[in-house]
Amino acid sequence: MKAAVLIKNGDAATAFQIREVATPLFRNDEVLIKVAAFGLNFADVMARMGLYKEAPPKPAILGYDVAGTIVAVGEDVKHLRTGDRVTAMTRFGGYAEYAVTKASAATEIPAEMDYATATALTTQYCTAYFAAAEMINLHAGDKVLVQSGAGGVGTALIQYAKHRQCEIFSTAGSETKLNYLRSLGVHHPINYTTHDFESEIMTLTEGKGVDAIFDAVGGASIKKGFRSLAAGGRIVCYGAAAISDKNIFGKISTALAFGFYHPLQFMTASKALIGVNMLRIADNKPEVIQRCLEAVVQLNKEGVFTPTLGKVFDVADIGAAHDFLEKRKSIGKVVVQWWS
Repeated sequence: MKAAVLIKNGDAATAFQIREVATPLFRNDEVLIKVAAFGLNFADVMARMGLYKEAPPKPAILGYDVAGTIVAVGEDVKHLRTGDRVTAMTRFGGYAEYAVTKASAATEIPAEMDYATATALTTQYCTAYFAAAEMINLHAGDKVLVQSGAGGVGTALIQYAKHRQCEIFSTAGSETKLNYLRSLGVHHPINYTTHDFESEIMTLTEGKGVDAIFDAVGGASIKKGFRSLAAGGRIVCYGAAAISDKNIFGKISTALAFGFYHPLQFMTASKALIGVNMLRIADNKPEVIQRCLEAVVQLNKEGVFTPTLGKVFDVADIGAAHDFLEKRKSIGKVVVQWWS
């Protein structure tokens, strides 16, 4: 089979090579999927740049989410069959014509759903659902800040917060993206390039702060977010995009900018900081991933979750797809498809 293989870290244009590799073997609790499309996530960018410690050694096949057709199932798999159209979460290996994953990390998709859209429902929408429905519980009237709301996870979080009847604040860096946030139902879009989100939130909430923050930026954004929380507020941190475009000294500076916290701070202020790593959840709690996948597909059927495709690339343009995502040009999910 063919795969888009990461051969070196650094510039997206030269980091990948299309190679012939062996089709992966599958175990009794796994399925083999013929991949029609795979999604990009910002963790892919971090892995390409050598900043994601859990990435496999080079040459490596990255990829956390795929959509396609099951061509083989392990003996212990009961809920999926050969021929099923599925979306699935992979622990790397997604940038290939065939991918293997635990059956618990795959779920059937409706016949009318295209594969490109289906990729968005896996890592990004599962991350959003896990963060907003499992790690915390949003209530009607909650004030919620979604950082980088125009991205794939951000879009999902906004849609879920709207479903829960929250008052939504969200940041983006251009007027085009701010208009996109408005179209999603964001009540208070904030341009982070021209306005300080902490000041804006405290002004808009009359100094009270927000009840929940979802942050994929990291760095100083966490420290400022902590100050922007109301009593009982929670920050869910699921990324560190602020580190991606820095040199070594910038990375250290950004890491330090997260701040240092002590349990006493959380108790006295009645605030919480929660970290989410979906790879770790998939490794240790596969039943949680299966539950989230099923919930996400159901919410899609109900019209709550409606993925936005930022752009679909051909696999030959994998470098351009990475560059597009890294430079924050995307609105919604960035997808790569195999040749027809």
